[in-house]
Amino acid sequence: MLAGWAGLAALVVNLAGPDRDGGIAMGAVFQIGPIGGIVGFIAGVFLFAKFGFVSKAKSLTKTEQPEAAAAPAQKRVSPIFAVPVLLIVAGLAWWGWYELIRSPYLSHGYMTLALQFRLPSGMDLPPGAEDVHITVNEGSQPTDVLIGQSWHGTDGDHRVILASASLSMKTSQRIVSLALPGVPEQTWQLDLSSDPDPTRGYTEWQFANGAPTPKVEMNYRLSADH
Repeated sequence: MLAGWAGLAALVVNLAGPDRDGGIAMGAVFQIGPIGGIVGFIAGVFLFAKFGFVSKAKSLTKTEQPEAAAAPAQKRVSPIFAVPVLLIVAGLAWWGWYELIRSPYLSHGYMTLALQFRLPSGMDLPPGAEDVHITVNEGSQPTDVLIGQSWHGTDGDHRVILASASLSMKTSQRIVSLALPGVPEQTWQLDLSSDPDPTRGYTEWQFANGAPTPKVEMNYRLSADH
């Protein structure tokens, strides 16, 4: 039953393809999967009745009478049936454990990534927030970036652009990109684990990968939403 349930659910998920919010996977497990469970249960009962037991004839000793041979033969579970069942149970247990630890969502749920971009000394801000283009990618998946009304500040004689993004996925690669008018696009790779904890505060300022001119610095803070 478990094999039929899991097998049909996995087949539906694989045929449907990637699903961002998990709706297809939930439907496959809880709505379509039970159909496979019923089919698997019926097949399991049939296979057990047909192959589940084997008879083992009792051998006579020298002191036993020949009529003892007429006694019912002993029955035991067939290895041909038992071994595949044990393998299926072990496989399903391992699969369940693997899916649990590789859940695509962060352990802390949605987390807020606060970003600060420090422009070189004396460099002016863009005319408006609409001229600031920031992208944050979790692996190959982009996430929403928010640039609010209070989108800039100062740090000494440096102007600072402020933004935030929402992180939700486990991944070992998170890339931040910044593009400004007249400034080459600059990118940073965040030094975070695939399932990070909140940071104590903002990180140290760091230059972009390759550090094109003019050199913009970036730091960030990661906090849990709950």
